[in-house]
Amino acid sequence: MIKIGILNLQGAVSEHYDITKKAARNMGVDIVVEPVRYAEDVQTCDGIIISGGESTVIGKLIFERGIDKVIKENNIAVFGTCAGMVLLGKKTDFDQPLIGLMDISVKRNTYGRQKDSFESPIEIFNQEYQGVFIRAPALEGYDKSKEDIKVLSVLDDEIIAIQQGHNIAISFHPELTHDTLIHEYFINEVLNQ
Repeated sequence: MIKIGILNLQGAVSEHYDITKKAARNMGVDIVVEPVRYAEDVQTCDGIIISGGESTVIGKLIFERGIDKVIKENNIAVFGTCAGMVLLGKKTDFDQPLIGLMDISVKRNTYGRQKDSFESPIEIFNQEYQGVFIRAPALEGYDKSKEDIKVLSVLDDEIIAIQQGHNIAISFHPELTHDTLIHEYFINEVLNQ
């Protein structure tokens, strides 16, 4: 049985927990989903979800607790949303700790400040999906020479979802919708790694 940890450092932890459980039920798979806070908790996981929040604070805690090392040493699949997207990159437009699992460069707050939050229909996995954008980042670029990178979604010429290997980075908040599409996709990635 696989275990997916919801990194409980900041952000929409309970929302990610609830929708991940719902996605597993919809898929008919039996998985363990639980909030995790420390490296020893993360070490027992097959997949980790890093939610939105303040990426600098989350990044500092990840490094202080050695979570980054555990993720890398154990090749744990990571699904990062909003701040999680920033943390998965190798470069961003601000000096902060990054996990650097993906060959991407991320621009924080591409879509403005909190008051500029919005919802927009997007296309992902050949389906329409309602994206919820809150101080959302977007990609400045990615290493196009890497064969394991694929763009998953674009909004107004900005890349808002990308995958490299089993790691997925998206700029919006799927946990704030009722649609389990993206969480189901991540669960499948974890099952198939």
